[in-house]
Amino acid sequence: MYNILGIDQNGKKEVLGFYLAESEGANFWLGVLNDLKERGVEDILIACVDGLKSFPAAINSVFPNAEVQMCIVHQIRNSLKYVASKDAKSFLSDLKKVYQASSKKIAENYLLELDEKWGTKYPMVLAE
Repeated sequence: MYNILGIDQNGKKEVLGFYLAESEGANFWLGVLNDLKERGVEDILIACVDGLKSFPAAINSVFPNAEVQMCIVHQIRNSLKYVASKDAKSFLSDLKKVYQASSKKIAENYLLELDEKWGTKYPMVLAE
């Protein structure tokens, strides 16, 4: 079961729908997006998705102005796949500083520190 959540311009959360599928793929999500559009969703400002490769293209085919980004949890999980288990806890602690920073400037400073500490050991994780 997949839950579709939306947040309107006033910050109010809404459940836009529940969808059942045995497996997810671009065709499934294209159907969901078309259903949402038919039910009155006019536009999507930001879509936060997991790592399904063809999902961004499906979103932009129905809502061409939507900005698509991978959710932070999935970004972190994806990053940790490339970090040795003995370093994972320390790396994650340093990475969280970036995501939890109170401003862009502070986040950029933490990112530089992360790169200085881990960049040579894990260049794939810190590549742009």
